[in-house]
Amino acid sequence: MKNDLNIDNMIEEGCLITAGNINDYNTMTIGWGMKGIIWRRKTFIAYVKPCRYTYEFMEKNDYFTISFYEKDYKKQMAILGTLSGRDCNKVEQSGLTPIEVDNCVTFKEAYYTLICKKYYYHDIEYNKTPDDAKERYYQDKNCMHRVYYGEIIKEIKN
Repeated sequence: MKNDLNIDNMIEEGCLITAGNINDYNTMTIGWGMKGIIWRRKTFIAYVKPCRYTYEFMEKNDYFTISFYEKDYKKQMAILGTLSGRDCNKVEQSGLTPIEVDNCVTFKEAYYTLICKKYYYHDIEYNKTPDDAKERYYQDKNCMHRVYYGEIIKEIKN
């Protein structure tokens, strides 16, 4: 298990956001996220575009997990970040093992998982976004990230 919990490095090495329950969930790789304190709540902030299948699960569920993986899982992160759960069973293709924790889903291979309860969200506005970000991330103006604030209610270290 890692002792260094540097969120920036952890996200870069491999990070998933998962919403739903063990019978109905979706997951995707994320490259953006922040951990901190907002309104006296330990919080993880996650970004999901509405054009992603995971967005539907984020919208209909009150909880989500953020799970972190060693560099050895780059192949799995690529599968989970590029394939859509609408079209295939990408979790099965990745080889990761889903497990239920507190009616949420994480994966056996994660070395660290945050269970988060959504408490706030907002949408990134195109006209307020820097030009370089528009060019790189928002060529489709109709698919701007929704920013989810999740209170961290449990941390699991494997």
